[in-house]
Amino acid sequence: MLEKVKEIVADSLGADVSTLTAESSFKEDLGADSLDLFEMVMAFEEEFGREIPTEDLEQLTTIGAVVAYLEK
Repeated sequence: MLEKVKEIVADSLGADVSTLTAESSFKEDLGADSLDLFEMVMAFEEEFGREIPTEDLEQLTTIGAVVAYLEK
């Protein structure tokens, strides 16, 4: 699942997938803004068939946080 999340992040933000880690922060490391984050969440929902409520978005600050969230 980590690799798939990294692929979505790389596609969404134009990042090099090989530079992404579970610790990569969307805002600090990758410069994502709120629109970028919204688009990524939509891509995660589509890929993993799971709805992510708005109130949960603030916990999703890193790639690892997204993986942990989707796995529970």
